[in-house]
Amino acid sequence: MSWFARRYFARVQKKGLDLSKMSLLPDDVLMPLRRNGLDPVAELGRKRSEEPVSKLPVPFGLNVWLVSGYEEAKAVLGDAKTFSNDFTNLIGKTSAKADDNPGGLGFADPPVHTRLRRLLTPEFTMRRLARLKPGIERIVKERLDAMDRAEGPVDLVEEFALPIPSLVICELLGVPYEDRDEFQHLAVQRFDLFGGAGASLGAISESLQYLLGVVRKERENPGDGLLGMIIREHGDEIEDRELAGLADGVLTGGFETTASMLSLGALVLLRDQEAFKRIHDDDEVVHGFVEELLRYLTVVQVAFPRFAREDIEIGGKTIEKGDMVVVSLSGANRDERLGTGLEIFDGTRPPMSHLAFGHGVHRCVGAELARMELRAAYPALVRRFPKLRLAVPVEELEFRKTSIVYGVEKLPVLVD
Repeated sequence: MSWFARRYFARVQKKGLDLSKMSLLPDDVLMPLRRNGLDPVAELGRKRSEEPVSKLPVPFGLNVWLVSGYEEAKAVLGDAKTFSNDFTNLIGKTSAKADDNPGGLGFADPPVHTRLRRLLTPEFTMRRLARLKPGIERIVKERLDAMDRAEGPVDLVEEFALPIPSLVICELLGVPYEDRDEFQHLAVQRFDLFGGAGASLGAISESLQYLLGVVRKERENPGDGLLGMIIREHGDEIEDRELAGLADGVLTGGFETTASMLSLGALVLLRDQEAFKRIHDDDEVVHGFVEELLRYLTVVQVAFPRFAREDIEIGGKTIEKGDMVVVSLSGANRDERLGTGLEIFDGTRPPMSHLAFGHGVHRCVGAELARMELRAAYPALVRRFPKLRLAVPVEELEFRKTSIVYGVEKLPVLVD
């Protein structure tokens, strides 16, 4: 959904519509994307308690349902037979055209989705991901070294949260070392959903063209990264454009989300000194801390849009064939039916089932890679800088507004 929203609103902006006028939409439409600091707005919790499946007052004659309850969300996300992710569902209902399809997994249904995911999944097993661990630790250390050399306040977003996942994805894909500055530039361009005048409206097309070039080089001389492995093992089964689309999906899914988690998770640590001390002192608590962060923050606020293939009843509501369904992951992960106190962060909470990575056949294929990065980064950060603290009052921090992937724009910190 993040790709579609970015592409759709980029096109609208080109036609002269001021994106600031999005605020004129009914507030209930944008409510699932709004937050108060780190927390979804209270209205989302009330809506979930009263009506876990509700109709959004979307204009233009679209029937759009918001699913915010945990069990109802799992029912939708886990039913690929009844609910379709296929990109062609957007044609005729939005400004999307067939040639806008970005490829990848998010907008594909079985059997296409099954075939593409089968190509990717072996590269994301713990056995194959283990080869990245030394590189992740090296990248984290290099970023901490750079922060240590800086004078005055350091922007943890720019110096830590953004570079780590972008460089890790370079390692994963097998992007040539000399191209990594360009790769980071392309990744950062597309980081904010509604980037405004400063964002490149052609960032997605530009990154696809760049990745096509990388794929063609890998065809000639396959390396040890994900692209090279897929080409060696499945070269005749996938075309260059499809493979570039998969790589672009890895970039989109693995960069934005992990960068937001790194920055917002650091903010949680800065606000919770007990959690800071536990992560500093005890490796055993890191796993549970990361799982609770994933649940509490749920930076991907809503899942890819689904379209009903047939009439179906979910949560006591009848969703008709052709209706769009938007699942609020941030709402579902705080459902009071799962347990008590889920509106607050509790670093000592035992790991519990959550939907931060989605559910079903479209569950994030890179979930374990993200966990590896988070588990490496947080302890290294607090142990290198035990006096780490905010350089500005928390009230001055600027968070994204109405963004599919939630985040903070800057996080100025003092490291000593």
